Amino acid sequence: MSRKRKPYPELHNLEITAIAAEGNALGRHDDMVVFVPFAAPGDVVDVQVVKKRKSYAEARLLRVVKPSEMRLAPKCEHFTVCGGCRWQHLPYDYQLKCKRQQVVDVLDRIAKVEHPEVPEALGSEKIYAYRNKLEYTFSNRRWLTFEELETLPEGIDRSGAGFHLPGCFDKVLDIEKCWLQDDFSNQLRNFTKQFAIDNGLSFYDIRERQGMLRNLTVRIASTGEIMALFAFGDENAENHKLLLDAVMQHFPQITSLMYVVNLKVNDTVGDLDIMLHSGKPYIEERMEDLVFRIGPKSFYQTNSEQAYRLYDTVRRFARLTGKETVYDLYTGTGTIANFIARNVSKVIGIEYVPEAIEDAKINADVNGLENIYFFAGDMKDVLNEGFIATHGKPDVIITDPPRAGMHQSVVDVILKALPESIVYVSCNPATQARDLALLDSHYEITDIQPVDMFPHTAHIENVVRLGRRETPKI
Repeated sequence: MSRKRKPYPELHNLEITAIAAEGNALGRHDDMVVFVPFAAPGDVVDVQVVKKRKSYAEARLLRVVKPSEMRLAPKCEHFTVCGGCRWQHLPYDYQLKCKRQQVVDVLDRIAKVEHPEVPEALGSEKIYAYRNKLEYTFSNRRWLTFEELETLPEGIDRSGAGFHLPGCFDKVLDIEKCWLQDDFSNQLRNFTKQFAIDNGLSFYDIRERQGMLRNLTVRIASTGEIMALFAFGDENAENHKLLLDAVMQHFPQITSLMYVVNLKVNDTVGDLDIMLHSGKPYIEERMEDLVFRIGPKSFYQTNSEQAYRLYDTVRRFARLTGKETVYDLYTGTGTIANFIARNVSKVIGIEYVPEAIEDAKINADVNGLENIYFFAGDMKDVLNEGFIATHGKPDVIITDPPRAGMHQSVVDVILKALPESIVYVSCNPATQARDLALLDSHYEITDIQPVDMFPHTAHIENVVRLGRRETPKI
């Protein structure tokens, strides 16, 4: 007979003193650090410990006994349940201070290299409705609160449309209003849900892997163009058309209405054929005098206005004269390559995803840029000494790797190529700091600029310029 685990204790009147990693707040109980999501420095709170280790514990916020003077009323009714926008209760200027400190901490504790003072993070003018892309999930088993479980009758309709709850693949929180995107997104999602209920169209059952309405992706470009992509979990073309016709009739402002049939276990559609119902097969973003065509599978920074500030920082840090050969590593759909092309002699863009490279070539062609050359393949396989001998030694390398950072072999090739400067864009300052330590033998940090792409979250982008040392470290 197994021994029943003793429940973890509640801690009362815990004083919250700071913001920690992953966006959690922290306090101290005896000699133990306690991490608490959704708390604010200055709060006095009661918490329930949910995980306990020797030197720290993780806890769930039960109640705020005494609120901090900085605590704000969150705008979203789904705050704390949805799992997103974890810092809505904190003033935005304080959020930016925390994000700057995050960059300082990883440079000092992980990179352990000399660096200039880290400036304030470039904040977003829009702290709500800043996203140009959102993905929703439909479910026939929406998540229910404890109160609903006790009061709702058996067999009630549990159709919902919203977001997966953190760590729960089969739990979807029904969203009435999300503040992350223009309100059109809420109107379209809510209309779709109600139309499906009224017309007997099925919602997806992720456990049984059946049902029509599965996902909806909404893209709203800064140009005002709108793309809606529906993912259907069955092959009932008649019902698909019924819904799509109704959406197009009710929302004529949609410029690209598309759909895909996804019968797979996972929600990814990158390997599936996407069909056009009406409008164009792409929408367009603009940045200065450049045009970027975005298809249903294209990657584009989700905060359009901050993307411009990010790329402008990259261009400024690169200190271009018009004569440089620039390598743009992890180029994606070529946005940075396009953005700097008119300021350099030649750009070489490398990206793992072939479809992204095709988008990059289209964007270069649309913008009349003939000095960009794109190559698809795994970075550690493509970027080697032979490639550099063929395409020319880079004067500047711009690198924007995924969250995992750069592979060791990529770092090694960069150190052999020895460009005059490196501009490193990162969505994960911790792995960036690791890579900066690897480059420290031949490069020193000359410029740093954090850029906030995601208000109300703990995420921060960071741009670092590295200049080649006159004398390498031994």
